[in-house]
Amino acid sequence: MELFEKKFNPELYKTDFHWKEGDYDVYRVCHWSAPGCHNSCGILLYVKDGKLERVEGDPNQPYNRGRLCMRCLNLPEACNDLLNRLKWPVKRVGERGENQWERISWDEAYDIIVENVRRIQKEWGPEAICGMIGTGRNVCWQNPLICYAGFGSPNMSFGFLSGDCCMVPRTSLSFCVCGDLPVVDASQFNEERWDHPEYEYPEVVLVWGNDVIKSNGDGFLGHWIVDMMTQANTKLIVVDPDLTWLASRADVWIQPRPGVDSAIAMAMTNVIIEEDLYDHDFVENWTYGFDELAARVKDMTPEKAAEIAWVDAEDIRKAARMFAAAKPGALQWGLTTDMRVNGISEAHCLMSLNAICGNVDQAGGNYLAREAYSMNLAYLCGYFENLDVDMRAKRLGNDISPMHQFGLSSTAASDVVLQAIECGEPYPVKMLWFQGCNSIANMAAEAPRVYEAIKSTEFNVVVDYCITPTAVACADIVLPCAMSPERNQLRTWWTPLRQSTRVVEYYESKTDEQIILELGKRLNPEAWPYETDIDLLNARLKEGEVPEDFAGLQEMVYDWEPLEYHRYEKGLLRPDGQPGFNTPTGMIELYCTTLEAFGNDPLPSYEEPPESPISTPKRFEEYPIVLTTGHRSFEFFHSEHRNQKTMREFHPNPRVRIHPETAAKYGIEDGQWVWIENQRGRCRQIAWVTEGMKPGCASAEHGWWFPETEGAEPNLFGVFDSNINNLTSMMVVGETGYGAPYKGLLCKIYPCTEENSKIMPSEQVTRMGGWEYDRVEKLAMGGYKYE
Repeated sequence: MELFEKKFNPELYKTDFHWKEGDYDVYRVCHWSAPGCHNSCGILLYVKDGKLERVEGDPNQPYNRGRLCMRCLNLPEACNDLLNRLKWPVKRVGERGENQWERISWDEAYDIIVENVRRIQKEWGPEAICGMIGTGRNVCWQNPLICYAGFGSPNMSFGFLSGDCCMVPRTSLSFCVCGDLPVVDASQFNEERWDHPEYEYPEVVLVWGNDVIKSNGDGFLGHWIVDMMTQANTKLIVVDPDLTWLASRADVWIQPRPGVDSAIAMAMTNVIIEEDLYDHDFVENWTYGFDELAARVKDMTPEKAAEIAWVDAEDIRKAARMFAAAKPGALQWGLTTDMRVNGISEAHCLMSLNAICGNVDQAGGNYLAREAYSMNLAYLCGYFENLDVDMRAKRLGNDISPMHQFGLSSTAASDVVLQAIECGEPYPVKMLWFQGCNSIANMAAEAPRVYEAIKSTEFNVVVDYCITPTAVACADIVLPCAMSPERNQLRTWWTPLRQSTRVVEYYESKTDEQIILELGKRLNPEAWPYETDIDLLNARLKEGEVPEDFAGLQEMVYDWEPLEYHRYEKGLLRPDGQPGFNTPTGMIELYCTTLEAFGNDPLPSYEEPPESPISTPKRFEEYPIVLTTGHRSFEFFHSEHRNQKTMREFHPNPRVRIHPETAAKYGIEDGQWVWIENQRGRCRQIAWVTEGMKPGCASAEHGWWFPETEGAEPNLFGVFDSNINNLTSMMVVGETGYGAPYKGLLCKIYPCTEENSKIMPSEQVTRMGGWEYDRVEKLAMGGYKYE
């Protein structure tokens, strides 16, 4: 740590919370959101005359060591955006979709919300109100708390994200298999970072379906892998259908057909077991069900997996041998694993592969991550304290599977929320509270269908920093939220515990903490015994038994707890203090007894995607390109940042990546607008013809809307024109209720022409009822069938 501190001029880069630098007030804080991010890097805010003018990275923050991505560096433009930012609360005038708003006071906004909440509670019950949360903005506990302790509803949900398929499948499965979530140990769990005396760099990192340099997802800063590569010559194995920056530097790059990764994971496990490459000591002493796992993967040979995935069997063998030989090795996985119908099983495959190599809770392996001070800054905040057993039993989706019923899911299932809106089963949903959630532009599968649903509910509120397509489509009240430099907030995910302090203000915008507190005190004052947002934050700190209050943390900026490795040997993972992992057997469960008790397959397995060249060959004839969605970029976080001029200069339009052979086959040229279409709908993006994409496949971007265009319907900021979620589907989920096919779909791609572009998708959806097709509803109809 001493060497680290000496690198920087202490007169220029101080460790104080606040100092003067010429005409500037400089504040040392951490950024999370809004606009969104998954990390919360240390930043220096330069404020002059009450305005944020510059942002720099904080080199004294060990988490990011002064490095920032362009999303942080562009914060001044985002915060000072007078054209797009909401300045005060507004209520809808005219019809939904007309984008007509009237300025109102906060008191009037709260009065209208309280009146409608009381009416719906009386007429339909509190459960008829549903909180909708997105990802990125710091509302992981604020949205649930207002839902549970304000509205009295058990239904807080992921904004129509089908199958909860964003980290939740991995998280839930990880709790079943090992009791915690394994995260690559890039030294981020201790303040000394790489200088910690027990730290070891991983010899190999297996990067699985994760463009982490761009996404920086799940509390992991992608550049840490670059640090490993440059500081310790860490090698890479990358499994990805697209040539990412990391894939271009990998020793082994496996380029599979999208949607079939679990076959490769099983085949790698097969090789490691058959060639006796696994860690015998760890397997014999700390895993359960090795023989059953070996029997399950025996038939998934590299040749069989290669045939399934359209890859080379020798690459699978090389990757398996290389990963098994690494001491230590680490698995960096991402959202791709969740976005499968068999996402739970794929996660089980990968966890088992990593575990038999002995990489769990090892330095430089996969550390079992927990929130700093075990704080409850997540989706169950206030759930048990404010809802009785009968109300908790009404949570939508509890009956999908035991994994939901018995608490492994902390949210209502979005697919069931949609079902409740559409057909009133198991009961109606009458109000939606969107907080940090632009559903129809971003996370909602089958976006045109969700658009129809949200317009049909009786009363909706959107909390955001600008008018979004979701707000125009359905909101009755829009509340302006503060951005990160305008906000007092706490952050974990995973460690350290961090703070951000309000140093500037923007018109009448309020923080999410202020909004839920002020509204909560009106709705249920007994549950909100706090006067200020600082009081609310201090209550969260006290609940976590944090030694500092918010003022103390403000001066510290961040707080790391002591680091321990091999906690399973020391009795530090189990509540009973016994050695082992926090599972029923005390072992990492390769054969998962919890899944077995729930009636699910206790072992990893391969399942062909429900829509693919193999499972639906007739449909493949009509839609002959395998499609994966959600391609990441440096400029945007999901649907955010599209209204920032600088970001759009770098990335003005949506792009779909296709191989030159695929492009030539269908008459597509690089830079040409093309239609991407399947039986559910179509959207247009610009063709990016690149050797890096697997032939016969395409990778499309998500989250696109065009704030510079007309907001009123039929255009609706062009939200459906380039929306890849016109082609995805709701209610096609795994047997556990987790996982959905956002990746591994089928489509066709063809050039846009004047003739085929006369009616754009936004007009078709908002004025013409969308596309005609048979909806596939596994949850509502008891089983999906594509052909």
